[in-house]
Amino acid sequence: MILRILVTAEPILPSSNALQPTQTQRRVLLLQGLMGPFFQRLGAGLRKSGHDVFKVNFNGGDRAFWRLPNGVDFRGTLDEWPAALARLLDAHNITDVMLFGDCRDHHTAALAVCRERALTVWVFEEGYVRPDWVTMEIGGVNGHSLLPRDPQWYREVAAELPPVPEHNKVPSSFRRRAAEGLWYNVADVLTRWRYPGWRTHRPWHPLVEGIGWARKLNRRDERREQGEKLIARLSGQDAPYFLFPLQLDSDAQIRLHSPFSGIIEALKVVLQSFAEHAPANTRLVVKEHPLDNGVRDWQLETADLAKRFGIEGRVDYLAWGDIEAIAQRACGMVTINSTSGTLGLARGIPVVVLGKAIYDLPDLTCQNGLDRFWTAPTPPDAETFRAFRRVLIEHCLIPGGFFSDEALDKVVTHAVARFDGRKLLPD
Repeated sequence: MILRILVTAEPILPSSNALQPTQTQRRVLLLQGLMGPFFQRLGAGLRKSGHDVFKVNFNGGDRAFWRLPNGVDFRGTLDEWPAALARLLDAHNITDVMLFGDCRDHHTAALAVCRERALTVWVFEEGYVRPDWVTMEIGGVNGHSLLPRDPQWYREVAAELPPVPEHNKVPSSFRRRAAEGLWYNVADVLTRWRYPGWRTHRPWHPLVEGIGWARKLNRRDERREQGEKLIARLSGQDAPYFLFPLQLDSDAQIRLHSPFSGIIEALKVVLQSFAEHAPANTRLVVKEHPLDNGVRDWQLETADLAKRFGIEGRVDYLAWGDIEAIAQRACGMVTINSTSGTLGLARGIPVVVLGKAIYDLPDLTCQNGLDRFWTAPTPPDAETFRAFRRVLIEHCLIPGGFFSDEALDKVVTHAVARFDGRKLLPD
């Protein structure tokens, strides 16, 4: 194991009073964040609030987006990581750990170490409820969430809570997201020599992923035009359709919290079931994930499977566009465990879940399986969803986003407020 201190602006040494952290001053260790500046902005916000902040960089992409003091290069292997983390926690008397995504290999190992020490771990993810919310949950998210799976519990708890503070939409830029992903992967590739033990949880080489982002950026206008035409066609016709929003092929929620090893398996299951059980007058719209890196051509994969199952004339592929624009008129939504499912539930759209999802509860989602869903889609109980949403916001959601300065400012402000034990602020 090698832990190397980065000389950024000041040495990474425990201060004299660090051994006795108070309720107002804590010592926070950030692990991997989203590709981009989110964790740097979060670190700055925590420092401004009076906390000591440290950051582990596992590769050059992590380091490229960290411009604050107290950055640590971990250059060892995954096997060496738990012992290295334990020493780091001791050396700096860490009170809290923060990370993005609890299913990454290094994060899974870190959670085990922190549980042994009874340390608080804050897990960030895309928001359970969309749009414009971010998940910030203690202990784990989605399939690892500690929240109950009893709809009555949500109704009872929500009844005791005040109304949700005013909440406004935040802007989001695909171009910014793609550029940050491209820069992160370039920085990773160019500094692999510095991090000999690094192995990514993602299935592609960073150079391949970077090329995918570049290709997707280059086709942005073409994809936008195709998406606008499809949305206009769906809005102007009476033909009923179901919606299947894809997730990221690299998403650990697929590998660990669903019966599928990847998106192609899920596509096969959904399209075959649709072909065999859906009414002949219905269509299926497959929606590409907005953050897909473009490495794999899901439009081509979808077309090939539709032809194999004899439904090529009944399947549409939406490569670009706001899911809200087509979700409202959908007869139902099929998800693996995407948070897009809560968008459907909020609009009273029947939803069926193929994996494990925090919102897959009786009274919310269809419980009779995919094959029966096409002919008997049951809408959610509106009161139960309102209660479910209200409890999530109280316990593990904060306003904001990741892909604009306004969205980042908002999510950091609320993340620090929640960390400090303060209530959510009105927008």
